[in-house]
Amino acid sequence: MYRGNVLGHHQLDMVVDSKLIVEIKAVESIHSVHVAQTVSYLRVTGLRLALLVNFNVPLLARGLRRIVR
Repeated sequence: MYRGNVLGHHQLDMVVDSKLIVEIKAVESIHSVHVAQTVSYLRVTGLRLALLVNFNVPLLARGLRRIVR
């Protein structure tokens, strides 16, 4: 919001127990733009913890990124 006007809309993938944002991707690798998007979601919602999940990896543990604000 800016001066009472909506400037844009965010589409969160998932919020767990009003404490954790889960952002789901299926990309070759996680880039800084994906992290920035997730940090932006944290800032807008006021939450402190997010999990960025990339499903396009052979081992899921390599596709997880924890982001704390």
